[in-house]
Amino acid sequence: MAYPEKTTHLLYLHGFRSSPQSAKARRMAHHIAEHHPQLTWHCPQLPPSPQQAMQQVTQAIADWPGQRMAVVGSSLGGFYATWVAQRRGCRAVLLNPAVYPARDLEKYIGSQTQYHAPEDSFYFRPEYIQELQALETGALQTPAQFMTVIAKGDEVLNWREMAARYQSSQCLLLEGGDHALSNFDSLLPAVLEHLNLA
Repeated sequence: MAYPEKTTHLLYLHGFRSSPQSAKARRMAHHIAEHHPQLTWHCPQLPPSPQQAMQQVTQAIADWPGQRMAVVGSSLGGFYATWVAQRRGCRAVLLNPAVYPARDLEKYIGSQTQYHAPEDSFYFRPEYIQELQALETGALQTPAQFMTVIAKGDEVLNWREMAARYQSSQCLLLEGGDHALSNFDSLLPAVLEHLNLA
């Protein structure tokens, strides 16, 4: 898919128990501030409720131009980013995206803490599982919009499930690696190219 126009609006969605303080989010924010200061950057702290999270995101990007916006999502944020991209027809980069979060997060029902702020706790409620199910989007409508970065060494999510879900997209399959994509700096050029920010 050809996107002749440069990206002017970029959304970053963090993963479960994560935040805008994650290493990847901060790296992206730093690059945007340094190289694309005119770009509209939005990296919100997402609430635990998937329904509330997507309502807040939808409101925040309501007036963004679909052909000039893009979304990056990590882990659960990758699941959310897929939902956003399918609705808005925009480019998306998915970093070790969650494929079956309604299944995988059932074991986390109860009190949880944030990785980057352990003093901040939240309660992951049983009804959030149904909210995740309601956000499932089915097959990719426009696979060329998507770039997926998958680490075979992901210790949290099954790389084969990710690869199968996003097999029709541009896929960067990494030997080894980890869920956090600790080598994100080396991946940034490919990510920026797909986002039309290279």
